[in-house]
Amino acid sequence: MKTTVVIPSRYGSSRFPGKPLAMIKGKPLLQHTIEQVMKCKEVDYISVATDDKRIYDFIRSLKFNVFMTPKTCKSGTDRLAFVASKFLKNCENFINVQGDEPLIDPDLIDNLAKVLKRNKSVEYITAAFPIKDKNSINNPSIVKVVFDKNMDALYFSRFAIPYNRDNAEVKYYKHIGIYGYKKKFLLDFSKSKSSSLEKTENLEQLRALENGKKIRIILAKKDSVGLDTSEDIAKVEKYLC
Repeated sequence: MKTTVVIPSRYGSSRFPGKPLAMIKGKPLLQHTIEQVMKCKEVDYISVATDDKRIYDFIRSLKFNVFMTPKTCKSGTDRLAFVASKFLKNCENFINVQGDEPLIDPDLIDNLAKVLKRNKSVEYITAAFPIKDKNSINNPSIVKVVFDKNMDALYFSRFAIPYNRDNAEVKYYKHIGIYGYKKKFLLDFSKSKSSSLEKTENLEQLRALENGKKIRIILAKKDSVGLDTSEDIAKVEKYLC
């Protein structure tokens, strides 16, 4: 049962055009992400999926695996599904690592891969990390998640969930945007229509919950440090060796 990581990457970004090729300590951002993923031990294959020739040519120059996807792919999930259906037909488990995660923890990726390999009932999996900064709880840019005793997601929201009515001791969890899928689920999910909750919160994973699907949550040991704007480069460089 082969497991692959696909790193979807697009050049256009309203907040940071050309982000994947932005230089960070002498290397493009996307290359840092690839090098982190290459440290994984539970992954059989790694590739980049893009619709941009500049990114495609750069990855080819590294002699690394890259697939060109149609510009009609609206999301990273759609790019994964295209690669799964057209190129990687022998892979059963797919993990979506976003290209702007130069500090992604390889152990987290491996843990997702292990769950997908060993648990046939898990079709969709993602991660969460305890929120320690109180200012993050009410920040709509930071997605929160609540889950049940079986570690299956109950809901994702940009709002502070759960609502702390009586000022009790509550743990809040930040959703980390890494996803794992069984192949059949990935292909079916990509073909499904956007749901009302998904459109309201602009969170794709809510489509699965609204259609009665389960999303397994695993807890990350490290927080994610993504790169959204050019101002974030200095922040990320502090963590890079």
